[in-house]
Amino acid sequence: MIAHSAAMRIEIICTGDEVLTGKIVNTNFSTMSQKLEDVGLSVYWGTTVGDDRESLTRAFVLASERADAVIVNGGLGPTVDDLSQEVAAQAAGVELVLNEEWLVRMEGFFTRRSRIMPPNNRKQAMLPAGAEMIDNPVGTACGFAMDLGRARFFFTPGVPRELWRMLDEQVIPRLLARSGAPTVIQLKRFHSYGLGESHVDTLLAGVEDLVPGGGVKLGFRAHYPQLETKLTVRGADLDDIRRKLAPVQAEVRKRLGNFILAEDDQTLEGVILAALTERQGTLAMVETFTGGQMAARIASLPGAEHVFRRGVVSRDFAQVHEAVGAHGWPAEMSEAVVEAVATAARENCGATYALAVLIELDEGADRMDLGGTIWIAIAAEDEVVCRRSRILGGREWVRLGAIELGLDCLRRYLQGLPVVERIDFEKT
Repeated sequence: MIAHSAAMRIEIICTGDEVLTGKIVNTNFSTMSQKLEDVGLSVYWGTTVGDDRESLTRAFVLASERADAVIVNGGLGPTVDDLSQEVAAQAAGVELVLNEEWLVRMEGFFTRRSRIMPPNNRKQAMLPAGAEMIDNPVGTACGFAMDLGRARFFFTPGVPRELWRMLDEQVIPRLLARSGAPTVIQLKRFHSYGLGESHVDTLLAGVEDLVPGGGVKLGFRAHYPQLETKLTVRGADLDDIRRKLAPVQAEVRKRLGNFILAEDDQTLEGVILAALTERQGTLAMVETFTGGQMAARIASLPGAEHVFRRGVVSRDFAQVHEAVGAHGWPAEMSEAVVEAVATAARENCGATYALAVLIELDEGADRMDLGGTIWIAIAAEDEVVCRRSRILGGREWVRLGAIELGLDCLRRYLQGLPVVERIDFEKT
C-alpha cells in the first residue's frame, strides 16, 4: 500500500438523503479517498449524513475535533435541502454573506446558455463570512474553505464532474501544502490483465528499493478484470521525479512484460485503435454473451469510423453462422469453427482483421464454481490464430473476463506479442 503522510488526518463527510438511503451509490467517497491515497494523504474517517440540520451540525463538530482537514461533499445546490453553507456558518458562529464575485459568475453561466438564472440560485452565492472561495469552473455550486475547530473544512459539490475538477485543481494542492509534504508528485500507472494482485505484488518485490529514501511507493487497485499498478513518486522538482521514476518504471515493465496492456490514461481499446490506425487496418468483430460490449468499446472512440467495419452480436451460434454467411457448420464449438467464423467475418465485410469471441457457458445455476469456455480467433489475410480459455465464476464474471481477454488477445496480436499469456522478462 502507499505510505501515508504522517501528520495530516483527513475526514470525508458525504451529505444527502439519497446517499444515506442507498438510492444513489456513493462513488464520490471511494474516488476521493483513492485520489487522496494516490498522493499519500490519509483518510481516517468517512461519514455519511442526511439532509438534516442537527445531524449535519453534529457531524461537522465531531470532525472539527478529531481531523486536521475535512472534505464535505454535497449540499451546495440551490434547493431547500442543500444545507452545507447554512450549517457551516452556524457551526462557526458567523453570518451568511453574499459573494458578489460568484453571483456575477453564475449569472454569466446562465447568460452564455441563453437562460435566465432562477432566483433560488442566488443561494449558491451565499457563503459563511470569512470563507475562502474555491473555484468551480464547470458548474454553479461555489466551493469554499473555512476553519472549524482544529480542522480546515473544504466544501465541494456533489456533481462528480464538478467535484473532480475542484479536487484535482483546488483541494488536493491545498491539502498537500498544509501537510508539509513535497507538492511535486507524479503518479505512474500500469494497467494489466491476467495477473492477480498478490501475484503482481510478488513479481514486483523490491522495486521501491531501487530509489532509497522512500521517494517511490508501490500500490495497487484491483477493478476486475483489470489490475492497476501505481507508482507514486515524490521529488523536489520534475527533474528529480524523472530521475527517481526512470529505473523503477523500467523494472516494472521488465517484470510484468506482456501483461501490461496500457499505461497512465491509455485504455485497452485506445491502444487497439492506435495500432490499427498505424497499420491502416480495419476490424470486424463477432461476439456472443457480451452484449456487444467489445464492439462498443472500440466503435465509440474518435477515429473509429475509419477502422471499425462491422460487429455481429448474438447469443445463438446458428445466428452467428448465418450473420457471417456460413451455413451448415457444426453446432458444437471447436477451434476449426471459431477460426471459420473469424475468417468469414473478415472476408464478408472486407476488413483487414476480424476478432471472434464465442462463449460456451456451463449448464446449471449461476454459481461461482461454474463458468464458461472462451473461444477466441483473430483472422488476418494470411493467418488465423486461436486461443481457448476457461473462466470460472458467476455469469457476469465470465462476461467481463471474456470481453477483456478477447480485446487483450487482439492487442497482443497487433503488437506482435504472443496471444497466449506469458511474461517476457527480456522486454523493457
